[in-house]
Amino acid sequence: MKKTIFLVVMMLGIATTSTFAQRIKGSDTCLPLTQKEAEKFMAKNKTAKITVTGGGSGVGLSALKEGTTEIAMSSRKMKFTEKIKFQEEKKEIKEVVIGYDALAVVVHPSNKINNLTREQLEGIFTGKIKNWKEVGGADMKIVAYSRETSSGTYEFFKESVLKNKNYMNGILSMPATGAIIQSVSQTKGAIGYVGLAYLNHEVKALHVSYDGGKTAIEPSIANAMNRSYPIVRPLFYYYETKKETQIKSFIDYVLSAEGQAIVKEVGYIPAK
Repeated sequence: MKKTIFLVVMMLGIATTSTFAQRIKGSDTCLPLTQKEAEKFMAKNKTAKITVTGGGSGVGLSALKEGTTEIAMSSRKMKFTEKIKFQEEKKEIKEVVIGYDALAVVVHPSNKINNLTREQLEGIFTGKIKNWKEVGGADMKIVAYSRETSSGTYEFFKESVLKNKNYMNGILSMPATGAIIQSVSQTKGAIGYVGLAYLNHEVKALHVSYDGGKTAIEPSIANAMNRSYPIVRPLFYYYETKKETQIKSFIDYVLSAEGQAIVKEVGYIPAK
């Protein structure tokens, strides 16, 4: 009887060590890409089990600190304050760039505006510009949508487009990128910003100028890759160094030629 129990334990041990079980959490921008990468990885590795959930970059990094995820997805670089918290927990963190994303500014399809300058966008999202007629559009109130403060997309848009000025008081904060698409598609005076991979026919993407209106560039993969489109940012995975061997096979897959082809297929810009 003892021999039988020992054999069962040994068999269970082998099964456990051969199973790849990982949790990935964080950026909604990274979410559709990571879901696709995980799906393809699991198809090639039958013992792998990967769960991918969103919530925002800040949520993912908090989960990594608390040990409730193995990989944090982030659409922004880790903040200094977050690095300090990991140091206090004696956790050494590694950063990997998995690709790049362009942020598209979107409006309702009926909006006649096609181009905006960075300065006009700053005015709209800080509340100085309140009506579309102020930027050459119809006499219609502007309804601005933003991601919530835990979002890396919120942080990056503030840094790149608003030049670190504060968003207007009372801006409509959305918990996910899909919610911005839905809200803008249903509101004629609306404007918001989303990752390139989320664009669809329900909203209209604006051309953006960072040179005072001389050149307005369309948000597209080609323009993001050649860097002519100005609102481009890296996408990150963060993980504990001590768990690198545990997750290396998945990270390597994402950075492989096949994994980077998926980055482009989903609508992002490959890291290499």
